[in-house]
Amino acid sequence: MKIIWMGHGSFRIETGGEVLLIDPWIDGNPMMEGKDAEAAIGSATQILVTHGHFDHTSDIVNVSERTGAPVHAIFELGHALQAMGAKEGHAFNMGGSITFGEVKVTMVPASHSSSMKVDGAAAYMGQEAGFVIQSGGQVLYFSGDTCPMADMAWIADYFKPTIGILSAGGYYTMDMEMAAYAAKTYFDFKTVIPCHYRTFDALEQSADKLAAGLPGVRVIEPQVLEAIEV
Repeated sequence: MKIIWMGHGSFRIETGGEVLLIDPWIDGNPMMEGKDAEAAIGSATQILVTHGHFDHTSDIVNVSERTGAPVHAIFELGHALQAMGAKEGHAFNMGGSITFGEVKVTMVPASHSSSMKVDGAAAYMGQEAGFVIQSGGQVLYFSGDTCPMADMAWIADYFKPTIGILSAGGYYTMDMEMAAYAAKTYFDFKTVIPCHYRTFDALEQSADKLAAGLPGVRVIEPQVLEAIEV
């Protein structure tokens, strides 16, 4: 499995013959300025979207059109993105799973909010979500934008993920210390990758506190477009 950060909350995950893009944000993403967009989104086969906020959805239709990849999201958001021109995928819901060859993706809860601007006003886009990705005997938990929550207990117990990609920038999501608390309280991760940080001044700029709070866990500070192999 290759995990490639596109900055902020955006990822490219290559596994099981699939190229999954999660919340791909290219245009307007400060961390993608001057970077190779084709390297980020090229050959994508599936697009997963966690929730409706602009820093997760503003580029979805564009990326779907450029790659031909279908978009999969919670019911309300999925249909809204399809209506805007994204290639139709699965508009599924909490606890639901979708399968692409050897890759299984299950939607799980997050604790945040979710809306998009429609005709100048915020429109509800269904519940915010995270994903559990199972492929080749590996299990990855992608938290989406969230704070620590009790749902993490059953997610950890049921799926037993060993890889965690956790929002950890603070202000809009849990910060590094909270992410460390959530990881050690609920999970038994071998590898943790922080995200949703370094993008703006209001967010955490370093994962030092996350690493300090998780002794014995491989905490990897991702670099934009540099592959992490797990």
